[in-house]
Amino acid sequence: MESFFSFILYPVSAILWFWHKVFGAVLGEDNGFAWALAVFFLVFTLRVVLLKPAISQMRAGRKMAKFAPQIQKLREKYKNDRQRMAQEMQKLQSEHGVNPLGGCLPALLQIPVFLSLFHVLRNFHPGAQSNFIFDAQGVESFINASIFGAKLSNWITQPEAELALFGTNRTSMMVVGIPLMIIASVATFFTMRLSVKKQTDAAMANPQSAVMAKFMMYVAPIGAIISGWFLPIAVLLYWLANNVWTLGQQHFLTKKIDREQERERAKEIEAKKAAPRPKPGQKPVRQNGKDNGAAEGSKATATATSGKPKSTNGQRPGGRQGSKKNRPGKQASSAKKGKKRR
Repeated sequence: MESFFSFILYPVSAILWFWHKVFGAVLGEDNGFAWALAVFFLVFTLRVVLLKPAISQMRAGRKMAKFAPQIQKLREKYKNDRQRMAQEMQKLQSEHGVNPLGGCLPALLQIPVFLSLFHVLRNFHPGAQSNFIFDAQGVESFINASIFGAKLSNWITQPEAELALFGTNRTSMMVVGIPLMIIASVATFFTMRLSVKKQTDAAMANPQSAVMAKFMMYVAPIGAIISGWFLPIAVLLYWLANNVWTLGQQHFLTKKIDREQERERAKEIEAKKAAPRPKPGQKPVRQNGKDNGAAEGSKATATATSGKPKSTNGQRPGGRQGSKKNRPGKQASSAKKGKKRR
């Protein structure tokens, strides 16, 4: 693992080292709260870096909520052809400028960071001469640091002999560890609850994801309590800080995106109001070429119709006039026949 995550282990330990130097200069190098604050600000530093992808993730979620009914129609239309369904959904997402994988980036990047921090904290043990960025003095400082008697590098279910080697006991570990697990679990629940609440419209696009999100809203807090018995106190601090940050970030970003959408709607309304309107009694003039072409065609038809001779007295234009009885030639022929008889 060390060789695989070495490109992350050193930066993570360097950030932890930096913040420990900052708070250790005020509270003392071996102070447990200085190390706890260093872990908290390690989380805050990493989450600030991931803030922009998180904003993009939330914006993408809002966009998907807008065309959720279209996605649902595609699911119903191609329910027997998954390949075609995937192609059509990808096409629809690209038309709306949504990248579904982009929303997974913040969560995916936190996994190697969490594993790296866990590995760094587990490497703090008595007699070690170094731990990545930390030298022997830094290792000894972390081992000596404690919060109400609980050592940061130990966990509750660790054997008593090992806990005694670090200068602590199970009771002290439980006094600190259990409240941290409960607070982290509660923060996890409210974080996921807020996320599910904001996914109500988008759930139409993928009902299975909505069901899974509601399921995880109750399972994840339970998982936090169970796994907390096997994690070092420093990792519980990391988990707590991460969940508290996520809860505050969702609340802040939700209001930010809501304000952006309100401004967009206000701009659309202003644009409609500023659009030119016809005067009272005047017909609206359409600007597109299709309507202009249709108008010109109707004008040409009207002109051609007005140029044709109109029929009068039952006479057809361009044809023979009148009935056979009233033709002038026929009347002259009848007059000649009458003279001969006389």
